[in-house]
Amino acid sequence: MSDAPTGTPTGTEPVTVALDEPWVLSPSVALRPEPFGALAYHFGNRKLTFLKRPELVRVVEALGEQPDVAAALAAAGVPETQWQAYAAALTGLARTDMIRPRHAGDDEGAAA
Repeated sequence: MSDAPTGTPTGTEPVTVALDEPWVLSPSVALRPEPFGALAYHFGNRKLTFLKRPELVRVVEALGEQPDVAAALAAAGVPETQWQAYAAALTGLARTDMIRPRHAGDDEGAAA
């Protein structure tokens, strides 16, 4: 049994983003705003992802400022009835290391 969060990418275990877990935008990812949402580019694995909803961009940006995914969804104005769908979208982003679990002491999401 591992004490790692369920979303820790290891390459062998499935990644799942839970609403009660803290996540953050990967420090290797840059977001470029676009009319449809944003482009997310990972400088490490060179993946390019289209975030096709401005609401999803707001959620991703809020992850580092909120205690968990549910708080980020609420802060971004996502109706609670849509939270599971957004968690599924975030899981897809976690699988490509666009977002990653935030651990105690991490300051990646702290405002400068």
